[in-house]
Amino acid sequence: MEQEKQTLREFLASEVKKYKGVAVPVRTGFLKRKLIKQLPCRKLHPNPDDEFTFPEIGPNDGIISDYVEHIRTCQNYGMPIFDEPLIVQQIRPDGYMLLNGHHRWAAAMKMGIRKVPVEIVNLTQAVDIKKMLKNSKNHMRATLDLDEVVFRPSRDELTESPQSVFFRRRYPEHLRLGIPGLFSYLNLHGYDIWVYSANYYSLEHIRRLFLLYHVNVTGIVTGTGRKSKDPSMKKMDSMIAEQYPVTVNIDEKSVVRIENNNFDEYQVAESGAGWSAAVMDIIEKMKK
Repeated sequence: MEQEKQTLREFLASEVKKYKGVAVPVRTGFLKRKLIKQLPCRKLHPNPDDEFTFPEIGPNDGIISDYVEHIRTCQNYGMPIFDEPLIVQQIRPDGYMLLNGHHRWAAAMKMGIRKVPVEIVNLTQAVDIKKMLKNSKNHMRATLDLDEVVFRPSRDELTESPQSVFFRRRYPEHLRLGIPGLFSYLNLHGYDIWVYSANYYSLEHIRRLFLLYHVNVTGIVTGTGRKSKDPSMKKMDSMIAEQYPVTVNIDEKSVVRIENNNFDEYQVAESGAGWSAAVMDIIEKMKK
C-alpha cells in the first residue's frame, strides 16, 4: 500500500514538473465540446494549482479507495462508473487539464479504466477579459455572483418562466425572477454588467444562456478560484479598475457602491418576488 502511495505521488510530481509553466489553455470549439463525452485517462493531466498535486497535501488515499470500491460495484452491476463527468480544459502542448475530479481520475487509473466521462469547458482567460473591456460601453459596472445571486437552486415561483424543453436540457440553470428586468434597467442607466462564478462553467454556455432571456452582459468570469494563482488574471484587476471607477456589487441582501475606495452599503429589504424592484430602488437612491 505504501509503495502504491509513493508511486502515485511520484507520478504526480513528474506530471506537475512536465506541465507547470508550460501548459496553456486552448479554446475548444462548440461541436468538439458537445461531441466528446469520454476521454482516455492517459490524456488527462493533474492540475499543478490543485491541492491534489501539492506535496504537503497530496491526494487523499481514503477518497481514492472509496472511488475504487465504487467503480468495482458499478462494474459488477453493469452501471456507469461515475454519475457526473470530470471537468477538463484542453491545453497545449497536449491533452486536457483536470479542473474537477482528480480523485475519481486517480481511482480510474488505479483500476485500469481506459476512458472516463468528461465535460470540456472553456474558462474565462485574461485574453477574454481584454476583449470584454474593449467592448465595454460604460464607466460604471454592476457585479453579481452567478451561483449566489443570479441563479436559484431549483425551479419555483421565484424563478423566471422556463424555456422550451429543448433549451431546458441544454441550460438547466434556474434564473432568479426579475433578473432580466434588473439587467435591462442597469444597461439603460449606464451600467455594464459583470457576472462571476467560482464554478467551471464554459464562457460560451453562460453567454448563450443570457441571450435566451435577451439580456446584455458585458463581462463573464468563470472559475474565479484561479485568479489568485494566475498572474495574467491578476493583471486584469487593474485594467478593470481603470475602466470602471464606479462599481456596484449586488448581493442577495445588500447593494454596495464602491467609488475611489469609498464604500456605501444599502440593505435589500425584499427577498421574494420584489427583490429586483428593491435593488432598482436602491440604485435610484444612489443616483441622488
